[in-house]
Amino acid sequence: MKYVRQRVDAPDKPVLRALAARVGWLLESPDCLRAGFGGASLTIALGEGLAQNAQASASLRHIDLEGDDGPAGSGVMAFATLPFDRLAPGHLHVPRYVMTIERGGGAWISALDGDQGWKTLLEHVGEVVQEPQSLRSLTLQPTPEQYAHHVALAVELLRRKEIDKVVLARAVLGSVTEEIDPAALNARLRVREPICTLYSLPTEDGRRFVGASPELLVRRDGAVVQCHPLAGTISLPANVAPDDYQNWLLGSTKNLHEHGILVDEVVRNLSRHYDDIVADAQPSIVTLRTVAHLGTRITATSHEVRPPDALDVLRLLHPTAAVGGIPRERAEELIRELEVHDRGHYGGPLGWIDANGDGEWWIGIRGVLVDGVNFEAWAGAGIVSESDPIAEREETRDKLQSVLSSLLVERF
Repeated sequence: MKYVRQRVDAPDKPVLRALAARVGWLLESPDCLRAGFGGASLTIALGEGLAQNAQASASLRHIDLEGDDGPAGSGVMAFATLPFDRLAPGHLHVPRYVMTIERGGGAWISALDGDQGWKTLLEHVGEVVQEPQSLRSLTLQPTPEQYAHHVALAVELLRRKEIDKVVLARAVLGSVTEEIDPAALNARLRVREPICTLYSLPTEDGRRFVGASPELLVRRDGAVVQCHPLAGTISLPANVAPDDYQNWLLGSTKNLHEHGILVDEVVRNLSRHYDDIVADAQPSIVTLRTVAHLGTRITATSHEVRPPDALDVLRLLHPTAAVGGIPRERAEELIRELEVHDRGHYGGPLGWIDANGDGEWWIGIRGVLVDGVNFEAWAGAGIVSESDPIAEREETRDKLQSVLSSLLVERF
């Protein structure tokens, strides 16, 4: 199989976004827009999830790339959104066409056998006109009261030192009056959350996961990886200067404890393959539209002859304590026991990997799973021994409201 990379004039971005958001693979960070479309020329199965990835990386390395030079992530690459369950089967998809547009304006198209059919596809993209819709049905899983009770049960275990941290999530399932346009949902999220990475990716069960993730799980560039874990949250009231709330978060013992557990875990897991690891001495504030988080930037360098590729690093890190807990195995047991409903793709890694093993992966949060008129959204909160069940319930409500405000007219 041969791909040809060509430097081109950047196409109309709204058109490209709409095409990829509806029927392809879209990942757009503040630094770069990557869009795959035209169907998959190659699908690579991960039969045992992240436990099985050596064959996947080898399959990508066997694809030839010719043509113009370009930056990492502008040639042959595979996209995926993987389930939260690290052992659940998943797939990587290599699109027939991959368009990469950097923030500075440089654009590259990589096409199977140099096919120019991508131009025709971009000429036949429908307009993005759909507005937020009214609810037709709504179900909360679990109910708010049940969720608060689950948090209380977890806090008792935490106080007995049976576990250090666990993330408990809840879901909203519903339907609207018209078939949901993923491109319209993506366009509104882009306006509301400009510092996040926008995504629209097909899932294992035939739905589409559309959202705006603020959390970089890992960026791999040769021997260097970067992570930006987030934990510790405060809601931001509308039309109020956020400074006082952000200062409170920076001084909150509970939130600093929760965040420190996460950072320590990421550093500890990276140290299994990386020698030089540098983390910010103090967390900084990551401000979104309705909430603010504590974040820490971590950089690690490997001196191994063959540094771990992006999938290898995912296997080291996922699930982090940002969406799972510590110890990992005990936290996963508690999640299965208390949540009852399978998270599916919520909290799983989503991103891309290229033939060199480089890639970028974010945590699949702040998103909506869409299928026709039906939707599903999740939100979680990190539970530690100091957690208050009602406060954690309200945190998840605020996160769900923020995500679903791009889809729904109503609040719930």
